[in-house]
Amino acid sequence: MQKIEFRLQGEYVELNQLLKLTGVCDSGGAGKKLVADGAVRVDGKVELRKTNKIRAGQVVTLGDLRIEVKEDKA
Repeated sequence: MQKIEFRLQGEYVELNQLLKLTGVCDSGGAGKKLVADGAVRVDGKVELRKTNKIRAGQVVTLGDLRIEVKEDKA
């Protein structure tokens, strides 16, 4: 399983934007399509809300890709 650590700057990032920022897809629109298709899980559960607020400590998975969202301590 491929793992990406995403350092969160601020309180949250919208799910479709997280997919774009980590390079999983080319645009927020492509991220919305992945979410709408039921391909994305947040903390192990299928997530269909495209702009779901992802916070530090949450894990997003897509196939064999795991995105761990960490607090940016800078």
